[in-house]
Amino acid sequence: MSSLLTYLAMHSDSSAKSARAPLFQPKILTTLKTYNRAQFLADIFAGLTVALVALPLSIAIAIASGAEPGVGLVTAVVAGFVISALGGSRVQIGGPTGAFIVVVYGVIAEHGYDGLVTATFMAGIILVVSGWLRIGNLIRHVPEPVINGFTVGIAVIIATSQLRDALGLQADKLPAEFFAKIEGMWAARDTLSLSAFAVTVATGILIVVVRRAWPKLPGIVFAVIAAALVVWLVGLPVETIGSRYGAIQSSLPMPRLPDLSPEKLVELFPSALTIAFLAGIESLLSAIVADRMVAGKHRPNAEVVAQGIANTASSLFAGLPATGAIARTATNVRAGGRTPVAGIAHALFILVFMLVAAPLANYLPMPALAAILLLTAWNMAEVDELKERLSPKARLSDRALLVLTMLLTVLVDLTVAIGVGVAIGLALRISRRDIDPPEWHAPDR
Repeated sequence: MSSLLTYLAMHSDSSAKSARAPLFQPKILTTLKTYNRAQFLADIFAGLTVALVALPLSIAIAIASGAEPGVGLVTAVVAGFVISALGGSRVQIGGPTGAFIVVVYGVIAEHGYDGLVTATFMAGIILVVSGWLRIGNLIRHVPEPVINGFTVGIAVIIATSQLRDALGLQADKLPAEFFAKIEGMWAARDTLSLSAFAVTVATGILIVVVRRAWPKLPGIVFAVIAAALVVWLVGLPVETIGSRYGAIQSSLPMPRLPDLSPEKLVELFPSALTIAFLAGIESLLSAIVADRMVAGKHRPNAEVVAQGIANTASSLFAGLPATGAIARTATNVRAGGRTPVAGIAHALFILVFMLVAAPLANYLPMPALAAILLLTAWNMAEVDELKERLSPKARLSDRALLVLTMLLTVLVDLTVAIGVGVAIGLALRISRRDIDPPEWHAPDR
């Protein structure tokens, strides 16, 4: 899905006409005016379909982020519900996404999980204020090479982080730094498990086959269930969620305020800014892609406000940062979802699973979850499109900016990559007198 998105200025609320519209008007208020029974049934089916995809993916993202598996489900329930109920898109599906893995892992490693919760709360407040200030309209000024660069860098880090489970390596407490992590896994190469590797490969192949042969079916669910059954029936010596983490939580925790002491707020402010930036970018990109699929017009500032409320709510339940998920949003559209009711239903279905069937997740093999995230990283990187963006046909400065942002993301820090990339990108555009919105490619994820 690499169509140009230059119609953004025409089709978003940044136009003069939409600027006069109410600033915060959730799409659900618009869609319910003409709602009917047929659309309700279609939305319920779409919500169930997306929930089946989101269940293993939310768990895998939480684990890859260095958190407990259950917090991924908590985030999908709380943030997913709020994003659909209050958002500015008809079909946006929200929850934990792969883009946050790098940031969340780093915050947890440096400040602990309580620090992440505080940073997520702060990011939510930043997003709400940004939405009310109409900053959602400014997204079109972020240079495309910067978006592509840190997205590819995140994909590289995600893929690297999953090699341990994909290969069954016995390497505990790997360092966060890229090269140090590679060295740690190389040192543990003698512990490679052929069983784990086979489960990873088989799961990945099954996901791809189901997606291509039956695109409307949740291939991820079929693949991880098949992998769990084979591991259990054959007795393969591979780690599962239960064997590593114990029982997954089966209910929502009681809400409580995080640590908001002045020292914590100052210490975590840079992390909160990064989370807010990523949430805003990802959610609006996803909403733009959804607009093309359903011929709709999202409300960018309403969407940013909803993302802020969702992240604040997620932090109150000790959840992860959340944003619009492009792959799950596309799944929703393909399954027939056309109103925010589908997203609300998806969150409620996940909640039912937590309350009734959470113990079943304990049987999911870790290599199968690694396969899901390796495919997620591949889709994020958009290898075919990356070749085109780095070809001699592309502008040299854009190629250099993409590579610089990617390298800074992988080798230094995502915050540094975003700051340096945006500064250089805007400087280049000013020097070229290129002040119109850049041409964006929608990532095919």
